[in-house]
Amino acid sequence: MSERMNLQDVLREYGIPLATLNVTASHQDCLDLRERLMAIRELSHGKEQGYLEVACTFYIDVHDIDRYLAGELPSLAEIYTFPEDVKTHKEE
Repeated sequence: MSERMNLQDVLREYGIPLATLNVTASHQDCLDLRERLMAIRELSHGKEQGYLEVACTFYIDVHDIDRYLAGELPSLAEIYTFPEDVKTHKEE
């Protein structure tokens, strides 16, 4: 299971974020994703945990989906960005 950090933990460990991106999904999208993640656990007989990985690397697991659907969480995930995350790209 992933460990979800709250904003107070982020502030304490990393400082003030430049922006917070919230990840949300429709009820049906959550159910579809949950079904796929549960299939991984069932196929591995509980030895592996399914999760969704995105290029910026944050995790959404079954527990987070259940908490989101129950109204415990305002979003599926939060991505905190900091000034040092901002990069420049020079076009050639």
